[in-house]
Amino acid sequence: MSEPAFTLRTPDDDSLPRKICDACGFVAYENPKIVVGSVVRDAGKILLCRRAIEPRRGFWTIPAGYMELNETPEEGATREAREEANAALSIERLLAVYAVPRISQVQLIYRASLSQPGIAAGPESLDVGFFDFADIPWDELAFPSVHWALRHDAEAEAGAPPVPFGNPAGSTGDRMPDGRLLPTDEF
Repeated sequence: MSEPAFTLRTPDDDSLPRKICDACGFVAYENPKIVVGSVVRDAGKILLCRRAIEPRRGFWTIPAGYMELNETPEEGATREAREEANAALSIERLLAVYAVPRISQVQLIYRASLSQPGIAAGPESLDVGFFDFADIPWDELAFPSVHWALRHDAEAEAGAPPVPFGNPAGSTGDRMPDGRLLPTDEF
C-alpha cells in the first residue's frame, strides 16, 4: 500500500495553509512542540547541566526537554531532571511560559528543589553542577530562554509576585543576549 499524498492548501473553513490528504481530505495539523524544564535550587545554588547532545553541545542549560505523550508538564519536567542530572525533584510552581515562534516551541519552566540529595550526569549531559548565581557561566549558556529563566528565578527569589513570567519585551528567542543568532533548534 502506498503512502497517502498530501498537498499544502488552505481548507475552506481555515485561513492558513495545511497539509491535506489528496485521497480523503484529512487535515494534518502541525502544532508547536512543548518544552518542559525547571530551575532547580538546592542550598541557594542552581542546578545546571552541560549538554552532551546537539544543538549547543558543550553549553550549559537547565534540565529541560520535550514533553512526552501522556504526561503532565510537571511529570515531564521531573523526568527531564532525572534523565539529565539524575535529580529527584519537588516542583514548587510554574515560573515562566516562553514562546519561541521561529522554531514553534512553547516552554513551560518551573521552580523546583531536590526531593532527595545527589546529582550525577545522565546520558544527555557531559557534566552537572550547582552554581551560585554570581558564578553562572553566562557566556556558556545554551539558549536565550535559559538566560531568561535564570534571571526570572532570581526575581522570584527576591520576592516577585508568584505569577508566571514570559518572554522579555521584544524578545522572540532568536538571539542570545549578546546578539548571536541561534541554531534552528532548542532543547
